[in-house]
Amino acid sequence: MGLFKYLLVGTAVAAGYNYLTKKRPDGSTMMDEIKEKAPEWMDKAKEFGTGVKEKMNNETSTVDKY
Repeated sequence: MGLFKYLLVGTAVAAGYNYLTKKRPDGSTMMDEIKEKAPEWMDKAKEFGTGVKEKMNNETSTVDKY
């Protein structure tokens, strides 16, 4: 059963890779689009992380006052 599971997972990974690297009519791929947007997504994630850290620090400092 384990071999069958690995066979299915490998097939799914290969199909996903094929889908992401398939050329569009304009010559680009979905992977190219992901690579272009990755820095923007990282900046948004960092902003979100700092916002959460600040919120948690404010909440813990409020608890410490009581």
